[in-house]
Amino acid sequence: GAQYALVKFLAKHHNNITVVGDPDQSIYEWRGANVENILHFEKDFPKAKIVRLEQNYRSTNRILKAANAVIANNARRKPKNLWSDKGDGEIIHLYKATDERMEAVFMVSQILALRQQGRPLTEMVGFYRTHSQSRVIEEELLRYNIPYRIIGGVKFYARREIKDLLAYL
Repeated sequence: GAQYALVKFLAKHHNNITVVGDPDQSIYEWRGANVENILHFEKDFPKAKIVRLEQNYRSTNRILKAANAVIANNARRKPKNLWSDKGDGEIIHLYKATDERMEAVFMVSQILALRQQGRPLTEMVGFYRTHSQSRVIEEELLRYNIPYRIIGGVKFYARREIKDLLAYL
């Protein structure tokens, strides 16, 4: 809020401001981000030119259609329609795990099934929302001798505090 007030004060005379934001992503609220800043931007800067970046270069239209359906439920949102030139893509399957262990077991079963079909591990990737989820997934991967690499983080058992704790035990 303080940052927005300062920027608003500095830019109000010349309206010389550039902002990038997505009102459908409020994941940074825990760091003090406030989606209201983006929602009020057009009112605070009525002469602003709004450029919507709706083309997605990674996902297929089937994934984006599902994403559009989810974000359509966001209250007070600005209209947006994500799209791609990558075609429809594969059908989306939903698996609802009863707990984190079952989620990891399912993930590994999918990897094993794809390997049975001849797909190399280099074509596979698994995503998780927070680093705290990696331990259970890593344990399942290790149990089946499936090599893996953590991108943007450290393997659970390679973390300094875990190595120290295990050495202590």
